[in-house]
Amino acid sequence: MDEVFKALADAHRRTILDRLHGTGGLTLGALCEGLAMTRQAVSKHLAVLEAAGLVTAVKRGRERLHYLNPAPIGEISDRWIGKYDRARVEALADLKQALESRAEETRMDTPSFRHVSYIRATPEAVWTALTDEAFSRRYWFGYGVRCDWTRDAPFALIGADGKVATEGKVIEAEKPRRLVFTWRILVDAEMAAEPESRVAISIEPRGEVVQLVVEHDGFAPGSRTLPSISDGWPAVLSSLKSILETGRPIERTASACAA
Repeated sequence: MDEVFKALADAHRRTILDRLHGTGGLTLGALCEGLAMTRQAVSKHLAVLEAAGLVTAVKRGRERLHYLNPAPIGEISDRWIGKYDRARVEALADLKQALESRAEETRMDTPSFRHVSYIRATPEAVWTALTDEAFSRRYWFGYGVRCDWTRDAPFALIGADGKVATEGKVIEAEKPRRLVFTWRILVDAEMAAEPESRVAISIEPRGEVVQLVVEHDGFAPGSRTLPSISDGWPAVLSSLKSILETGRPIERTASACAA
């Protein structure tokens, strides 16, 4: 917590956080624009913010994109905010992340989806929730994730009727931190005819919470799959967060469950 206070004490670093609050997913070069600081100075401030857990960076191709992580600030607030107010703060933080995800999707030249959430659980618990078929049915609105999570293993999302709704193949599986697999929705003929897209999931501990990042990309322009998963993933991930934190999934009609 001392590192967080130290990082927030500098006005330049607060300015960087303000920039990331307004627009997430900025490269170092984009962050430098409009700031009265050298590139080297901004880089040093980012290193302090990342060490404090206030900024997280994600590699996308040759670029390194920076995002605000509000979780440490939420941990500081635990000392002064009652549990009911704290729940409201966490809800607002999740809402901000969802809105930033949609803004990032609109901004990127290549069609893509990105969602960041913070779950009060262990990385192992989140990994099990994501990979275990029986557990996944509890929050994925009746669908189950079927896969043995070895490289090149088939991935399938199975409906309550036993039919395969989504299929793919495992590209990478690093327990309990990272999953990468391909994705094709089969329940719609037009979406089934599209090229496979790619899902990358990272699980990172952030103090008492876990940062869960879901990136779904590889869509062709005009893809029908993209708007479908842009509606489906937030609902599924919200249900996952709810069941891990409260034991209860959220309610959702089955029509939007195949992500």
